[in-house]
Amino acid sequence: MTAVPGGASRDRWELGGYRAAVDERLAAWSRERAVERLWRTDPSLWPAAPAAEPADRLGWLSAPEVGTARADELRAFAEGVRADGVEHVVLLGMGGSSLASEVIARTLPRGRGAPALRVLDSTHPAAVRACQDACPPGRTLYVVSSKSGTTLEPNAFLRYFWAAAGGAAASRRFVAITDPGTPLEKLAKERGFRACFGGPPDVGGRYSALTVFGLVPAVLLGVDLDGLLADARAMAVRCREPQPGANPGLALGAALGELARAGRDKLVLLTSPGLRAFPAWTEQLVAESLGKIGKGIVPVAACRTPEQVPPSPDVTIAYLALDGETAPAVERDLAARASVGTPVLRFDVGSPVGLGAEFFRWEVAIAACGAVIGVDPFDQPDVEFAKELARTAMADAAAGARSLEAYGEPVPASGPAGDALRRWLASVRPRDYVAVQAFLAPTDATGSALGRLVDALRRRLGVVVTVGYGPRFLHSTGQLHKGGPPTGVFLQIVDEPATDLPVPEMALSFARILRAQARGDRTALESRQRRVYVANVAGAPEGGVARLAELVAG
Repeated sequence: MTAVPGGASRDRWELGGYRAAVDERLAAWSRERAVERLWRTDPSLWPAAPAAEPADRLGWLSAPEVGTARADELRAFAEGVRADGVEHVVLLGMGGSSLASEVIARTLPRGRGAPALRVLDSTHPAAVRACQDACPPGRTLYVVSSKSGTTLEPNAFLRYFWAAAGGAAASRRFVAITDPGTPLEKLAKERGFRACFGGPPDVGGRYSALTVFGLVPAVLLGVDLDGLLADARAMAVRCREPQPGANPGLALGAALGELARAGRDKLVLLTSPGLRAFPAWTEQLVAESLGKIGKGIVPVAACRTPEQVPPSPDVTIAYLALDGETAPAVERDLAARASVGTPVLRFDVGSPVGLGAEFFRWEVAIAACGAVIGVDPFDQPDVEFAKELARTAMADAAAGARSLEAYGEPVPASGPAGDALRRWLASVRPRDYVAVQAFLAPTDATGSALGRLVDALRRRLGVVVTVGYGPRFLHSTGQLHKGGPPTGVFLQIVDEPATDLPVPEMALSFARILRAQARGDRTALESRQRRVYVANVAGAPEGGVARLAELVAG
């Protein structure tokens, strides 16, 4: 077992034959004064990026200090919310505007008397209705989170719940988090929202965990904000260490980058039980930052244990654990994987507030990794392409064309798999990855069925499998799917919503939005010559997904 350069005393990395390449990268960065250049936002670190972009996207480097300076203000706001008897906080957001909040809510203990947090990032009518039923408007605070203030999904959620809560009479039940000068900021002022928090314009969404996008929901939950930010500040200090080999962020960036350059471009994210939510945030950071111009690292958040990781020569394992949570069987399995040459990176997170340090470490690491593999880690060119195709599909729907007619191949209730599914399965090659894209309402039953489907695909095909709910994944791994390596093979799953919900003020409905997003993404994938199969699980989605798993298993 080898101690990791730059890591905590109990962090351990087993790099095997790849250590020499990582050490060479760190030595080169030392000669090139990479750490100093990072902190002065020198764009020459990223030759693939336009010269002005890095300087405009590195504001997150000061986020722990800025957040600490605002902590008292944020706590006073949260105390006022609790004094009004709020029992539920519904976060209406997508991707970088919501993922960190969900991780914080599922990792850190909620404060006594603090409201519960529910994140709505699905446009499926059943998901919207379930959120409304679970969180009565009279006892709910709605936090609309969107950096640009123009993102379709949060804007649709806002219009729906504004009407459901009673409109202007409920204006103090609404809060906005957005960049200064956005349409959302303007709307919040016009409608008299309780508050509007301005985000830093020089921080991209996926790097915003330690800004108001993550901290406002965190303080509403009553979590240990001081501890979270203290650990983040401590990590920021360590990431200023001028020798890259002793710098936790630069060392991790060098390792991930060199492993990817050597063909280990599938990063399987495993955690101990208390950190189960962390991979979903890391997945977006890695995929959207690095998956472009045919390059990238594929983050895999669908595995829970080392034994679920395929023994493929393209895999790296990252394992993060809280103190005392690693079972002996997991230790043995990780050691066994390392013994046969799989790189295994272990991270000792300590207590739950160590999440703040990991947010910062991974942000630095992925920015640095972009320099290694030769991409701009701050743009997302293919995300807008898919959005444009979805807008086209919605315009077609509004005109009455291809609105909600049957879409995809029905999953047969009996008999063998159809020819199209068999051809799709046969197209998967070694070193590919399969991405399951579920445009379904996220429920426990559907999640369990998707887990069985992922296991069946992994066993049959011997490759890593990712899974994401649509449209959430469009703001997370969607950039990688279209812009990254052409090794993705895509299984899109749709259903036929039993009921629809109109979106006030937008002349749309949630079912039409969802179907347009599925069609738009499929068109975007196929325009990039990706292999796509669409399965329709009309009726009971969980039953249809379970049947699909049976067909895959053969």
